Amino acid sequence: MNQQSYLTKIDSLDRKGSGRAVVWRDTGQVNPKKLKLTIPQTIPGEQVQVTVDDPEKRWVRVLADEIVESSEERVDPDCPHFNLCGGCIWQHWSYKGQLQEKTRHVKQFLANQGFDSSLVHDTMGMEDPWRYRNKMEFTFSADGELGLHEQGNFRKIIPLHTCLIAGKQMVDAALIVANWAKDHQLSGYNKDKHEGLLRHLMVRQSFVTGELMLGLFATEPPVAAVNDLIARVQTNCPEVKSLMWFENRDWADRTQSEQAHQLAGRDFIYDDMLGYRYRLWFDTFFQTNPTQATKLVELALEMAQPKPNEKMIDLFCGVGTFSLPFASKVGALAGIEIVETSIESAKRNAADNGISNTTFLAKDARHGIDQILEEFGAPELLLLDPPRSGAGGKVMRRIGRAQPERIVYVSCNPETFAADIKELEPFGYQLIEVQPVDLFPHTMHVECVALLLRVAE
Repeated sequence: MNQQSYLTKIDSLDRKGSGRAVVWRDTGQVNPKKLKLTIPQTIPGEQVQVTVDDPEKRWVRVLADEIVESSEERVDPDCPHFNLCGGCIWQHWSYKGQLQEKTRHVKQFLANQGFDSSLVHDTMGMEDPWRYRNKMEFTFSADGELGLHEQGNFRKIIPLHTCLIAGKQMVDAALIVANWAKDHQLSGYNKDKHEGLLRHLMVRQSFVTGELMLGLFATEPPVAAVNDLIARVQTNCPEVKSLMWFENRDWADRTQSEQAHQLAGRDFIYDDMLGYRYRLWFDTFFQTNPTQATKLVELALEMAQPKPNEKMIDLFCGVGTFSLPFASKVGALAGIEIVETSIESAKRNAADNGISNTTFLAKDARHGIDQILEEFGAPELLLLDPPRSGAGGKVMRRIGRAQPERIVYVSCNPETFAADIKELEPFGYQLIEVQPVDLFPHTMHVECVALLLRVAE
């Protein structure tokens, strides 16, 4: 094997948060050749020693043999699975350093679109950046072990012993299921052969009500051993108020359901945010960090300054995470969301909370806006919280033509956010402020809440 060792410096990060470096290979010719390296678990500015098995390639992903010159921000990871697990890949980085990098990240994407990066505030972090997730999806390996995917290897599963970003009761409940599967020697799903029984385990919990949901995804209907699982869960984990079995034979490797079986309790759990109660089903999208999600809603309310006589549109409204707190402060609110089950949940959540001034429409954003404007009238306030792919130019231009006085944009992707709001400039909108919020400590993801005002016709 033609191995080559290099001493190099980490100059930046890739889109997944791994370090990047460049070395120049001496080919014996006039011009050396560039070799791009992706080096996980490194920090910009560090000097590292790496060994490349195939230096003839143009790009290689490789772990550092040695951190020759480490960053002052480097810390020892707390999780025993860190070196292998593909979950929280920044545990080697001090939390202060993570927050600074996320602020820089947001500023850079806005600057790339010509915006003033000084409008970006410092990223709002957590007092305790651990045990923050209220939902986890674990995967069964082909031999029935339950765990998380290995970093950079989607087919390899790391058996679960702990997870420091999930609530402790969630991990304890997952281990009950893992031990049950091993005791009954139940097979896991083989992604290459498309055979085996158990595929995924979804665990979600309300940090307010304490209620837990366990959802097993399998290729067959419930097996006889499920009676033992029910008994174990009810005896050892009384917080579980929803125990579900979902049949999923699809080749796609995701938590979806063709047939649902209610093993014990309800098919949903109750959660609570800012005093509003929500019903959460297995496929309900709800912010996975409730502590920081509460700050998101509070920031959005503070920036938007909703008034009792105003109309408001909540675009990509989901199950009403923002709709309910805002509806209590405006005259009328219309929510638009393409997922019909989410719209049904939003209607039910509004009714559960005694909110009657809402209209919810199951339609894609662009056509939904047209219908709402026709039936509802022009809004003074518009909030949007699109997926990572952003809202897109057509939707943003439609928003611009609707001419709301104030726009609050909640984003989980600074790159698509910056591109989206650029579309509003020709319609007379000015970016006023951007507040990044850290919903995913120890990962490279960051959320933002931004305010735009219409300052010109």
